[in-house]
Amino acid sequence: MSERDWEKFIGAQDLVWQKPPTQYGQAPFLGDGRLGSVVYAEGNTVRFTVQHADVQDHRTTGGSQFGVCRLPVGNLKLTAAGVVSAVDWRLDLWNAELRGTVTTSLGVISFIAYVHSTRSVLSLQVTASGDEKPVLEFVPSKAIPPRADFNPLPDGYVFNPDPVTKADGRETLVTQALNAGGQTATAFRLITTGRAQRLLLSVAHTYPEVDADKIVLKAVREAAVLGGLLTRSHRKWWNAFYQKSFLSFGEQRLQSFYWIQLYKVASGSRAGSPVMATTGPWLEKTPWAAAWWNLNVQLEYWLIHGSGHLELDSITSTLKNNQEQLALNVKEPYRNDSAGVGRSTDSSTSNAGTLYEPGTGGTGVKELGNLTWALHNVWLSYRHSMDVRILADVVFPLLRRSINYYLHFLKKGNDGKLHLDVTTSPEYGDAPDCNYDLQLIRWGCQTLIDSAKLLKINDPLEPKWQEVLRDLTPYPVDANGFMIGAGVPFAVSHRHFSHLLATFPLMTVNWEQQENRSLIEKSLHHWMSLEPAHRGYSYSGSGSIAARMFRGDEAYGYFVKMFDTTKRYPVLENTMYTEAGPVVETPLSGAQTIHDFVCQSWGGVVRVFPAVPSAWPDVVIADHSCEGGFSVTARRSGGKTQFVLVRSRAGEPLVLRHGIDGPVSVVTPSGRPVRYHDRGDGTFEIPLRRGQEVLVHPRGRRPDLAVRPVSITTPGKPWGLPA
Repeated sequence: MSERDWEKFIGAQDLVWQKPPTQYGQAPFLGDGRLGSVVYAEGNTVRFTVQHADVQDHRTTGGSQFGVCRLPVGNLKLTAAGVVSAVDWRLDLWNAELRGTVTTSLGVISFIAYVHSTRSVLSLQVTASGDEKPVLEFVPSKAIPPRADFNPLPDGYVFNPDPVTKADGRETLVTQALNAGGQTATAFRLITTGRAQRLLLSVAHTYPEVDADKIVLKAVREAAVLGGLLTRSHRKWWNAFYQKSFLSFGEQRLQSFYWIQLYKVASGSRAGSPVMATTGPWLEKTPWAAAWWNLNVQLEYWLIHGSGHLELDSITSTLKNNQEQLALNVKEPYRNDSAGVGRSTDSSTSNAGTLYEPGTGGTGVKELGNLTWALHNVWLSYRHSMDVRILADVVFPLLRRSINYYLHFLKKGNDGKLHLDVTTSPEYGDAPDCNYDLQLIRWGCQTLIDSAKLLKINDPLEPKWQEVLRDLTPYPVDANGFMIGAGVPFAVSHRHFSHLLATFPLMTVNWEQQENRSLIEKSLHHWMSLEPAHRGYSYSGSGSIAARMFRGDEAYGYFVKMFDTTKRYPVLENTMYTEAGPVVETPLSGAQTIHDFVCQSWGGVVRVFPAVPSAWPDVVIADHSCEGGFSVTARRSGGKTQFVLVRSRAGEPLVLRHGIDGPVSVVTPSGRPVRYHDRGDGTFEIPLRRGQEVLVHPRGRRPDLAVRPVSITTPGKPWGLPA
């Protein structure tokens, strides 16, 4: 598609507001992976929250809730002189800008706001007509833990000092000192030209240094010098971002939801930035002002793989940059060879505590598998890029340590099998031989063996990994499928699918294995039959599991419950989601469910349109990234696949399940025959060198390979608050 076509298509997914957004689930949001803003209309004030993912406390006690929690920064307020009568706003996704008007009794205020794509600067441009004279001001917040709105502060808690505001040349500087050391600084400059005002604002946090003020003053001054170039460079980044991959189907509201999630994850995360906390960079009233590693972090990042956006992968960079802290997270006797991460931590994976030691009867978080699960996300980044540096520098060394921690506690029982003492299935409860852990152990040992072979490492622990794969106790199951653990059935409604990780996302127990189909089906249906505690990601998770059973309509039926407003916690008007507080992972995980409908690549096989619901007869994907370093472009019309075009980015052997009925042609895009082996089940083995492409299409009909959006067959209103 041309640049103009892209702009038109992305523009059709925009969020709009013709009613004032007064709640978190209604409001526009902006961000660059660190600096974030949510925009509210409150009376005669438009309030831009100013929050930053780096800003946190650094106390040695109080854990992730009060010790190393994220801290608020402040609010930028645009206050009208007159009485507000109407708003008309649009979140322009293509340019990542919020534009709009506020009509008052004295005139009209127009504004354009964005958080610059790479400079961590908030730009707000305001013009007014008539007698309207809006006022811009920044109001700093006190550095108080957000958890204090939900629970009493710990005994002896000493408040941080109040922020200090002063002028520094043409800028206003607000500094927040912390009792535990470090500094948060906010700087802004207001530029007035006639009736137009432009405010440039930046936030930074440093620890243990206290030089954040120098960083923000430099950022604002450089932005001011750039002038119009600041906006052009911002737009250039976002325009290129969207064009890395393409997905279109005929259900307008869900199609828009998908593209908004891509905007959201790019606003919330970048490689090298902090891993997303439960709220992303948009710190709001929440009991969870930290990163949660027993599900939330992992779900936040799945969509970056199929969409080809590894530049957003801050899980990999966070784990790579904090390997020493990950070792400190386990008790001292195990630090020489082990690593782990607790349930919730700050951006450096610390929560001022250590993991539980099974078998001791001690207290502490018993979720031993959180790091191993997070490393599965990193492994997916390796598999989609085939960048061996990810495997060598992050996956192998840290997975070796996380599995080592388990090895300290696996004991051989009277049955000759290796067993694990009591650990925790996230949020459900304790059990010996917990499936959450056993499934991660088995995936981890096999991945270590495979990785060592690929990296040509002769690891002395390989015989132990082989022993674990041979002797690990079978997964506890009963008549309803996977149990929580030995002697603990899945008996009460629960939102997590931690006991089902082998079926998704690990895929070590999968639908291709005929002997496991009954187990998978029973486990999924039993989990879904106990509904009261289900939450949004229960429906994205069950949708993905059913999609990986290749049941598109069943998967769609689960998935759309995320949006059912009769449920207690549906996806909200701006595609955000809350329970006791905002939790950003749930809608983001829904984008992965959509990926599972249209393209899957696990177990060494690329599957095109494997679980498309009948509600979507027409689908187009382009440059969809798959494991093995493949990019897939394909079109489905009237429920039938018209062509599949695969490009190899890494030179790996291609195993392709094309989904085309009847005889096919296997050729280059120019029409030359390509050598392949037909497995006889619609799966082809095709040797491709790096950069080569293969086209599969029905024989006798040369397809039109042009990529264009499909026609909307199910119209839907825009997200936001349209009239």
